[in-house]
Amino acid sequence: MRIRVTADSTCDLTPELISKYGITITPLTVSCAGKSYKDGVDITPDELYEKISASGQLGSTAAVNIQEYLEVFGRILKECDAIIHFTISAEMSSCYQNACIAAEELGHVYVIDSRNLSTGIAHLVLDACDMAAAGMDPGEIQKQLEAKRDKLDVSFLVSTLDYLRKGGRCTALAALGANLLKLHPCIYVKDGAMGVGRKYRGTMSHCLTEYVKDQLGDVSTVDTRRIFITDSGIDEEIREVVEKTVRELAPFEEVLHTRAGCTVSCHCGPGTLGILFYRK
Repeated sequence: MRIRVTADSTCDLTPELISKYGITITPLTVSCAGKSYKDGVDITPDELYEKISASGQLGSTAAVNIQEYLEVFGRILKECDAIIHFTISAEMSSCYQNACIAAEELGHVYVIDSRNLSTGIAHLVLDACDMAAAGMDPGEIQKQLEAKRDKLDVSFLVSTLDYLRKGGRCTALAALGANLLKLHPCIYVKDGAMGVGRKYRGTMSHCLTEYVKDQLGDVSTVDTRRIFITDSGIDEEIREVVEKTVRELAPFEEVLHTRAGCTVSCHCGPGTLGILFYRK
């Protein structure tokens, strides 16, 4: 059976991984300063930051609509027997609902709510590619990955609260206090929604080292097959410190770096970094 794996642009996979596994990406829409763009197609995160800085207005994002899903799925089904599609958590976007409507109309499309974002989704996507290559039935792939998604450990350390404040996700007073005290909150995903965990204090490099130690503290519970280090634009030196810390703490077979796309970057701003992996 010919199976194609597809995912929304929120999966934050690199172009190299997308090409290697033959994944089709459905881009969300990002709007800024009165104009709309396709995430990763018409605009990059750095270009988005420039527009936000120049306009003083925070960007916004919109889900892939039903017609867009129908067009992409319909085109792929002319070449393949089935599609496995991944969306950002249904609690965060209407992508899942829209994809399900399109899938019901076309048939042979298996939509999986990742209950996650960024490379938390990417873990599931790459697993689906491996399962499809091994000849597994698409229904069984869907069943296994919907069970496995609860084992994902997804979190980020935010450099600045300015974007979250502008987006209404924290108060101006809280943002001011956090910035004055050099506090960097850990944002985690649980049960499909985002929450705030420990708040770290100090330089971003120091805080990220402590954050990684906290997340990988009990290595016996960590699935060391693969980890993503995903950032929304950060100094290379800091990225290297994070990878060094990760490798010292856990013997991961694969340590993959990715850059967050416009959808995630639009809400967290530059300087954010997270480690994303499976628990056993």
